[in-house]
Amino acid sequence: MLLTPTSSTPPGLSLGPLHVDTPVVLAPMAGITDAAYRRLCREQGAGLYVCEMVTSRGLVERDPATLEMLVFDPTEDIRSVQLYGTDPAYVGKATELLCAEYGVAHVDLNFGCPVPKVTRKGGGGALPWKRRLLGEILEAAVRAAAPYDVPVTMKTRKGIDDEHLTFLDAGRIAQESGCAAVALHGRTVAQSYSGIADWHAIGELVAAVDIPVLGNGDIWEAADALRMVSETGAAGVVVGRGCLGRPWLFRDLAAAFAGREVATLPTLGEVAAMMRRHAELLVLHRGEERGCKEFRKHVAWYLKGFAAGGRLRRELALVESLCGMDRLLEELDPAEPFPVSELGSPRGRQGSPRRVVLPEGWLESDETGGCARAEELAVGSGG
Repeated sequence: MLLTPTSSTPPGLSLGPLHVDTPVVLAPMAGITDAAYRRLCREQGAGLYVCEMVTSRGLVERDPATLEMLVFDPTEDIRSVQLYGTDPAYVGKATELLCAEYGVAHVDLNFGCPVPKVTRKGGGGALPWKRRLLGEILEAAVRAAAPYDVPVTMKTRKGIDDEHLTFLDAGRIAQESGCAAVALHGRTVAQSYSGIADWHAIGELVAAVDIPVLGNGDIWEAADALRMVSETGAAGVVVGRGCLGRPWLFRDLAAAFAGREVATLPTLGEVAAMMRRHAELLVLHRGEERGCKEFRKHVAWYLKGFAAGGRLRRELALVESLCGMDRLLEELDPAEPFPVSELGSPRGRQGSPRRVVLPEGWLESDETGGCARAEELAVGSGG
């Protein structure tokens, strides 16, 4: 299938001094976008691949679990990290450490996480309601990154819920604070990952700010990315759940934005080869026992829609070695075509709308006021 970029399709993505040939960003996903998965996606196509989200306090205090996530593949020439933080001092110091000690080329700040344990402390997607605090955090990060010429961007959502929208103010604050771009997930915190992403809101933000806006939400196929850019005027797209079990989506995205032929239908044999490569990279980074255990969570995503039997799926989800995986993969029918029914369908978690858990009195004022700043948490999603 040939997808032709429209006149509004950008040739690439520029974030300050950093230029990415294809305007596509891999969203940080906890437990997913580790060094092995980022390399796998990089091997498929161009783009910017963001490390799992780390907490600023955990980084500053040298928490072992936090530092373990800051591992980069030798081929990763552009290092990109997303920070979670609610205290300007910690965020500023963490940003400086990333630039000075880890050689990152891009820092993204997360203000979109909908996880209750984060929002109940006023963090993630709840924080942009406090406009002044948001500005202080962004300014601290930009100030810390400036000596290293590293661009800072922000990821956010439409707002807490439909009655408490923050995205336009948040975008303007990001621009005023010196951010290089802002990414908007077209859902509220209350929606979490349910329903349909509001691309119209992305277009509204594009019209409201002068810095690049990246659109996020419901990009399941390469055609969705081109359509989002065309409809909203976004400078690029952020892809999260759409690439679960489908790292070749980045190959398709690179081709689509370049106006080349897009091949979205790998056979089961080609999918099996991708699974093997993924496991191999995990073993390279984590050792065989742990690498195989880490791979297990990906099995259902890779085989979604295929006719692989229940026994084989269960055994792959319990794989302990690469040799064992090889034996199991040989049982798959390499000629089985890709299930076209899966094209354009949601992947990963979806859930349903829910009440947002917030600190007491959080919505009474858009200033920080007497509310204690949210403590840093080891959180579970890039939002």
